[in-house]
Amino acid sequence: MIDITRELAAFCANTTYEVLPSEVTERTKLLILDTAGIIIRARHDAESTPSLIASVERLGLDNGKCSVLGDNVNYAPTAAALVNGTLAHSLDYDDTHASASLHSSAPIVPAALAAAELSGASGKDLIAACVVGYELQIRLSLALGPSDHYDRGYHPTATCGVFGAAAAAGKLLGMDADGIQSAFGIALSQSAGSMQFLADGSWTKRSHVGQAAQNGLICAVMASEGFKGPKAAFEGKWGFLHAYAPDANSDEAIAELGKRWETLRLAVKPYPSCRYSHAAMDALIQLKKEHNIDLDEIEEVEVGLAEMGWKIIGNPEEDKHNPKSVVEGQFSMPFCAAVALREGDMVWDDYAKHINDKNTLSLCKKVNVSIDPRVEDMAPDFMSGAVRVKTSTSEYQTMVKIALGEPENFMNEEQFRGKFGGLCSPYIGQDKSAKLADALMHLEEANSIRKIMELSQPSA
Repeated sequence: MIDITRELAAFCANTTYEVLPSEVTERTKLLILDTAGIIIRARHDAESTPSLIASVERLGLDNGKCSVLGDNVNYAPTAAALVNGTLAHSLDYDDTHASASLHSSAPIVPAALAAAELSGASGKDLIAACVVGYELQIRLSLALGPSDHYDRGYHPTATCGVFGAAAAAGKLLGMDADGIQSAFGIALSQSAGSMQFLADGSWTKRSHVGQAAQNGLICAVMASEGFKGPKAAFEGKWGFLHAYAPDANSDEAIAELGKRWETLRLAVKPYPSCRYSHAAMDALIQLKKEHNIDLDEIEEVEVGLAEMGWKIIGNPEEDKHNPKSVVEGQFSMPFCAAVALREGDMVWDDYAKHINDKNTLSLCKKVNVSIDPRVEDMAPDFMSGAVRVKTSTSEYQTMVKIALGEPENFMNEEQFRGKFGGLCSPYIGQDKSAKLADALMHLEEANSIRKIMELSQPSA
C-alpha cells in the first residue's frame, strides 16, 4: 500500500515559494485578492454575519492577536480563522474547482492568514502555504470521487478543506513532514460538512467551511506542540479515503504531485450568482454591447442550458420568475439575465438595486429557460450557455462555450481589481481599497502580513 499520507505531508513540507512555477504564484495572489474582497463585503453585508460575530464575542474570542478582514477587532486565532472562513463562503462568490466540485480558497486562505499572523510569516510563505493547501484539498476530493462523496451527504469544500487548512497552517508554522502528517491524522477526526442545508436553506454551508479553517489551524498547532495523530489518515483502514466514499481512487491524490498544479484549474466568479448562469450572462452582455439593444423593445429572451443547470436555475419557472431574496436571485437564471441586460454587467450591489425593481422583474418574466442539446453535449466539461433575444424589430443570438473566469478564460488583473474595489470600497473607502489591492498583488514583497491586514480595517 502506498503511504499516501506521508507522501502528501512531505510534499507540503518541502514545497517552497522558490520551487513554485511563477504562473502558480501569480495565480495564487489573484485568488487571495479575490477571497479578501469577498470576506470584507460579507463582514458587513451577509445576513448570517451578526449572529456569527455575536457568538464569537459571547465565547470571549474577540480579544486576541489575529485579524478578520474588514473588521477593527483583534480576535483569537481560532476565531479569526472561523470568521474569515465563514465570510469567504457567505456570498457564494468564491472560487471553484469543477472536477473536484468544491470551493478552495474559503477554508484555506483564512487558516493561512491566522497562522501567518501567529508566526510572523512573510508574504512568500503565505503564497506557498495556500498552494499546498489548494493542492491537498483538491486532490483529496478527486481521489474520493466527488459525486460519490456528495451522495453520502458530504460537502467536500469542508471535509477535504480541513486537511488543506491544516497543510497551509502547518507550513506557516514551520512544521516538517512528520508534524504535518500528524496534523492530518488529527484532522481526520475533524472532517465534517453536511449537505443537509439544502433542505431548508440554512447557513451551515457557510459555517462548516469556516469550521474547516478553524479546525485545520487547531490541528496544525496541536501537532506542532507534539500531539500525535494517526499516521495513515488517508489510506488507513478507517482513514479518509475509505470512510468517506465507497470506491475512492487513492492514486488520484498523488498523481503528478508537484508537476500538475490543480491550483491553475481553479475558476473564479465575475458575477455573484450560480456558476451555471455565467456563460449565458456573458452572451447577453455581449449581445447588448454589440447591438445596443433597446430594453423596451425586448419581447422574449430564450436561454439554453445543460440539464443540470436548468434544474438548478431554470426550474420551476414560476419561482425563478419571482425571486424574493438574494439567494433566490442568485439561483434564478431569469433574474440574472434581466440584470445583465439592464446593467451590461452584474455586481453584488445589483441585488439591493434590482430584487424589488418592477422593471427588472417585468423583464425577468420575459426570460424562458430550457435545455439546449448543444449545451448539454458540452457538459460537464463546460458550463456553457446559449441565448436568443427577440425584439420588436430584430432577433439576436449567440452561444458562449467557456464562461469568463474559467481557467481557459480567466479574468485579468484589471477585472479582479474591479470586482475587489466594488466589494470593498463601500466599507473601507476607495483609497484604502486600492492600497490593499496593491499590497496583495505585491504579496511576495511583504516581510509580514500584519500591516496588509490593517489596510482592510474600516475607518472610524
